[in-house]
Amino acid sequence: MKRDKIISILEDWNFWSKPLKKTFPRKIYENEVFKKSKTDEIIILKGVRRSGKSTILLNHLKNLINSGIPKEQILFVNLEDPRFIPYLSVDLLEDIKNSYLYYLNPTAKPYIFLDEVQNIENFEKWLVKEYELNLSHLFVSGSNSQLLSKEIGTSLSGRYLDIEMLPLSFKEFLSFKSCNVNTKYELISKRLQLEKYFEEFMQYGAFPKVVLTDDIELKEAELKSYFDSILLRDIVARYKLDNFRALEQLSIFLLSSISNQISINKIKNHLGVSFDLANRYFEYLQNTYLIQPIYLFDWSYKKQISNPKKIYSVDVGLSKRVSFEVGQRFGDILENIVFLELRRRYSEIYYFKTSQNYEVDFLIKHKQQITHLIQVSQTLENKKTKQRELRALLKAKNELKTSEDAKLYIITMDDTSVETIDDYEIQIINILEWLLEI
Repeated sequence: MKRDKIISILEDWNFWSKPLKKTFPRKIYENEVFKKSKTDEIIILKGVRRSGKSTILLNHLKNLINSGIPKEQILFVNLEDPRFIPYLSVDLLEDIKNSYLYYLNPTAKPYIFLDEVQNIENFEKWLVKEYELNLSHLFVSGSNSQLLSKEIGTSLSGRYLDIEMLPLSFKEFLSFKSCNVNTKYELISKRLQLEKYFEEFMQYGAFPKVVLTDDIELKEAELKSYFDSILLRDIVARYKLDNFRALEQLSIFLLSSISNQISINKIKNHLGVSFDLANRYFEYLQNTYLIQPIYLFDWSYKKQISNPKKIYSVDVGLSKRVSFEVGQRFGDILENIVFLELRRRYSEIYYFKTSQNYEVDFLIKHKQQITHLIQVSQTLENKKTKQRELRALLKAKNELKTSEDAKLYIITMDDTSVETIDDYEIQIINILEWLLEI
């Protein structure tokens, strides 16, 4: 591409001659980017399409400008701009940088932001060159975990720090609605409003643009568009698949199966396809972050991977949009929401089954210690339900011989309370209080 053509495209995405774009803050991710960028390693943002990666890059860009970095020292490149698509290559990256240097002439080492970098084959080789020669501060985003992991695990090894992004947490959802709750008093005084927002959160999920859209039909259209885009752009186009129907059926089947156990054999039998195809398509969907599996906990890794996985959706709104059936299963949606919040807080999440087949929804492990056993239940008003949930936690704690510090939780829509059984304290926590950490 010619330099003048490149710079005209870049002008549309950068703020060299126009005011900064208004965006919503997401402080947890922004703080993580700021902290990790101090190392001067390559910063990689990973996550499902439309989860807000571009916004986090823009927010860091704005923070740099507000801290005194000249606008001319910052380059933002959207690699999904259709005008770049016919030229996507490492040579294009070099041409983009050279055009930027020629016209903007920065006086110090530039900050370069590459959005959706996986669209460039061998992008990692260009990043390594920039990094090793100390030519640029580098920030990149991508929507495919496998592609990024494969490349950064080889060429970029030891040169990067990554950050995994999810759609909005409930706390972030509320901030997008200009409803901030920071104290127990506000939790009480705004209770009806919070419950109304939580219903919307459960119904339409937490993709930023969907949250900011008031029209219900537009919300649903956005979610359908995201679903189609993930399948077509992140899987079909990338892996050159010719069996779109099987991929779509598998996606709907998995998004309909949230909070339940799934095996590849079950997928194979349900779709009537080979084990190999079912396994490959499952991995493709996992790589796009659309589905999020967890393993059965066992100290033996071999036993972990040989058992069925539990499946969760990256966004409950997406599941409900493609599957009417999911909307009827309130408890499964609640469990999926708890899972996504656990993903934000902890790195090792499992489910567990006792020797008597009592299931614990979530087991949290840190290093070699089990720190939490967690059940999720819509309500404990039914005595049998309450006894079942309590019994599962107690039997799991005894079987696993957890430390006394291990927490036993039941997360529910009921009021918060504490149960003490056999000297074990079990905290029953209202989900709104738990999500808002109040």
